Amino acid sequence: MLSCVTGRFGLLLSLVIWAGAFAAKAADYPDRPVRLIVPQAPGSSSDTIARIIAGELSKYLGQQIVVDNRPGGAQMLGLALTSKAPADGYTIGYAMIGALAISPFIVATPPLDVQKDLAPVVQTTSGQMLLAAGQSTPFRTVKEVIAFARRHPGKLNYATSGTGVPGHVGMELFQSMTGAQIVHVAYKGGAAGITALIAGQVELMLEGTNSITPHARAGRVRGLAVTGSKRAPALPEIPTIAESGVPGYEATTWTGIVVPVGLPKPILARLNADLNKVIASPAFRERVSAIGSEPAGGTPEQFGAFIRGEQAKWGEIVRKAGVTAY
Repeated sequence: MLSCVTGRFGLLLSLVIWAGAFAAKAADYPDRPVRLIVPQAPGSSSDTIARIIAGELSKYLGQQIVVDNRPGGAQMLGLALTSKAPADGYTIGYAMIGALAISPFIVATPPLDVQKDLAPVVQTTSGQMLLAAGQSTPFRTVKEVIAFARRHPGKLNYATSGTGVPGHVGMELFQSMTGAQIVHVAYKGGAAGITALIAGQVELMLEGTNSITPHARAGRVRGLAVTGSKRAPALPEIPTIAESGVPGYEATTWTGIVVPVGLPKPILARLNADLNKVIASPAFRERVSAIGSEPAGGTPEQFGAFIRGEQAKWGEIVRKAGVTAY
């Protein structure tokens, strides 16, 4: 009996010591630089926002945030590296709608299970896309595009920055809701697609407002409608697709911060709190608004529920359309 009590006491003492050491370690976080993995190349719109976050977050954490660009694999390479890092708060990942809610359904052999291998921290931004027409086309409204595409199926072409990107699946949703038949032309990046639209090589494009708004304002392309549930602050004069004859249509873009599963709750809470401070700061709001995005924020639970909803929505669209990338 004595040995049993002694054994239990020893186990309890070990747990107390471990808990104390764990609490002390969490309280000291962070005591060295934090790596922020971005699954896109330097200079992209997502990379731009990630670097804004890194600069602001370093002020609150008191440590340098080192941006590590890891493009490739339909944005899943960077997320896979994030998921395999130690769950200690020193590696965090920047994720977008494509990586979390589209690529898992179009990549034949994903390098990770985004639902099981990553934990949400906070949604950082939300954004919209712009349905734009070339200036050489007669289209000035969404209804005109739908009417022409129904009368002449397969005669119109639309550009995107690649297969399986938000612009691609967003147009698949548009076609499924309108009965329009428009041919997809995938380019290697948004800039190439916009160039093709301006040159008249394609008639339409669905592209993030971050990239295409300057061309719409300059008159190089004609903005027809935005894809959110409300008008975009950067383009208040342009109606939504839902307003333009497709009720219920919505296709937003968004970004957020994720971490490896198993991150200790005190560190997760610290990251969420500090990131919400970043998102609420005037500097962040001003800089992301200037490139066509809106600040988000919230709890890990809210971001997780939002991701699951987006996965269900876009997974179904990808399945129906038969979209594959690899």
